Amino acid sequence: MDNIRIILLFSLAFIVMLIWQAWNDEFGPKPQSRTTAISEPAPTAAGQTGSTAFEVPSAPINPGTDATSQTPAVPTPGNQAAVPESNTVKIVTDLMTLELDTRGGSILNLFLNDYPVSLEQQEDKFQLMRYVQPNLFMAQSGLIAGEGNTAPTHETLFKTTQQEFRLEDGKDTLNVDLFWTDEKGVRVVKRHIFTRGSYLVTVQHLVENKSGSPWTAREYRQLMRGEAGEQSTDSQFLYTYTGGAIYSPEEKYDKISFDDMKESSLSKDVKGGWIAMLQHYFLGAWVPPPEQIQHFYTNVLPGGRYVLGAYTPPVTLSDEQSHVFSTGFVAGPKLQDELEAIAPGLELSVDYGWLTVLAKPIFWLLKKIQSVVINWGWSIILLTVMIKLAFFKLSETSYKSMANMRKMTPRIQALKDRYGDDKQRMNQAMMEMYKKEKINPLGGCLPIVVQIPVFIALYWVLLESVELRQAPFIFWLQDLSIKDPFYVLPLIMGISMFMQQKLNPAPPDPVQAKIMMSLPFVFTIFFAFFPSGLVLYWVTNNVLSIAQQWYITRQIEKAA
Repeated sequence: MDNIRIILLFSLAFIVMLIWQAWNDEFGPKPQSRTTAISEPAPTAAGQTGSTAFEVPSAPINPGTDATSQTPAVPTPGNQAAVPESNTVKIVTDLMTLELDTRGGSILNLFLNDYPVSLEQQEDKFQLMRYVQPNLFMAQSGLIAGEGNTAPTHETLFKTTQQEFRLEDGKDTLNVDLFWTDEKGVRVVKRHIFTRGSYLVTVQHLVENKSGSPWTAREYRQLMRGEAGEQSTDSQFLYTYTGGAIYSPEEKYDKISFDDMKESSLSKDVKGGWIAMLQHYFLGAWVPPPEQIQHFYTNVLPGGRYVLGAYTPPVTLSDEQSHVFSTGFVAGPKLQDELEAIAPGLELSVDYGWLTVLAKPIFWLLKKIQSVVINWGWSIILLTVMIKLAFFKLSETSYKSMANMRKMTPRIQALKDRYGDDKQRMNQAMMEMYKKEKINPLGGCLPIVVQIPVFIALYWVLLESVELRQAPFIFWLQDLSIKDPFYVLPLIMGISMFMQQKLNPAPPDPVQAKIMMSLPFVFTIFFAFFPSGLVLYWVTNNVLSIAQQWYITRQIEKAA
C-alpha cells in the first residue's frame, strides 16, 4: 500500500501542476480592472506644462501594410496625400542582425546571431522580431506632439545617410542616426546606440527647437505582438507563456496576458518600471531611466494584435532649446545575470512561478556546476546527486518503511484470505498488526511529500533556462531542450520505474496491482515528449533511488 501512495503522490502532484497551469492560463481569474486614476505627472524640465492636449498612441500601423486603411496612432506631420514609401536600414553587430524601417525607425526584423533556429539549421539564426503574422513582434517608439506642434511618430518618414551599418572590429559602440525636420524648424535625430557584448540598445530622440516658438511633446514606446503560431511538436505538450509583463517597484513583476488586455485596458502611472513581451527563452522590453515617471497602457487591435506601451510626461522647449528623450530597449535571450544588471526585476521574466524561492538557488547551483564540468547534461546528473544526498535521511526513512512493509506482505495476504471481502475487519486487523510490529504505514509518504516542491522547482528550472536550449549531452542527445529523438531516455525511465516497483511490496488488491503495472508504461509515453533534460533528471533520480532502496531493503532483510 505504501508504494502506491508514494508513486501516486509524485504522479498526482506533477499532473495537477500541469493541469492547474493550463487551466489558470485559459480560465484563471482576471483582474476586474487595471485602470487607475490618471494624474498628470509633475514637470521635469524648465518650461514644461501639464495642460497641453495629447493623443495617446492607440492604433499603430503594421509596417508593410496599406497605411491608408488604418487609423494612425498620432497625427502625421504635414499635409501629405499619401504616406511615402520607406527604405530599410540594415544593422549588424556582434550579437544581432536587424532591419530598421526609415518610417518611424521601427524594427522590422531582428535575428540573434548566437542562437541558430535548430541544430540542423546552424546558418539560419533565430528570428525574435518580425513585422508580419504569424508571431508578429515589433518595437515602436516616437514623439506625441502637443496641440499646434508637430513631432515624428512611428509612422513618420525619416532620412538616413546610409543603408547599412556594422559594428567594426575594435569598436565597442555603433550609432545609427535617422533624421527628421519639420517646416517650422524643429529638428529630431532618432539615434540607436548598440554596444558590443550587450543586448541593451539605447534609443534616443535628440530634439532641437528652432521654430521661434515653444514646442511641446512627450515620448512613447510600445511593443506590438501577435498571437503565437502553431507550436513545434517538441513543445506542444508543455505550456510556456507568451504575452506581456510589467514591473513596478511597488507591485513588482506582473504578467499582462492577451486575455487581460481584451478584458480591461491597463492605465497606470509608474516610476522606475519596465514593460516587456515574453516568449519561451526570449523577450523584448523597454527599460526607461529608473527616475523617470511613465504611464503604462495596453490596447487590442484588429488582426490579433496586442499593444503594451508607455509614455513619458510632456516636455516643453522654448526657442533654441534642446532635449534628449532616452530609453533602453532589450531584445534577446533571458540570461538572468545580464537582465538583472540592466534593470531591477528584469530577471524575473525567467518565470519560475510560485516556487521561485527554490528555483533560483537551484539554477545558481546548476550553473556553478556547469562552469566546472562544461556540460549541461552532466551538470543535471551531478545536481540530482546533490539533491539526493541532501534528502538522503528523509529517503532512508521512506525506504525503511517500504522495506518493513515488504516483510509484512505475506501476513497481509493471509489477512486478505482470512477476511475475504470484509474490508472493515481486514483493515482493523492490519492496524493491529502495524501497531504490534511498530510499523507506520504512512512513514514513507511524508519524506516524499517534502521533496515534491524541489522536484517541481527543478522542473521549471530545466524548462525555462535558455542556457539548455541546444545544449548537447552525449551521443545522440545534442539538445537537452527538446525530446529524445530516439526515445531512449523515456524507455530507460520506464524500465527504472518497473524495477523500482519490484523492490516495493506488492499490493494485495488485484486492481491496485494492475494500476501499478500500468504506471511505467503510462509514464514512458508521457515523458516521450518531454525535453530530454527533464527526462535525464528523472532517470538519474530513479537510478539513485533504486540503488538506495535496494541497499536498505537488503540490510533489513538480513537483519530479519
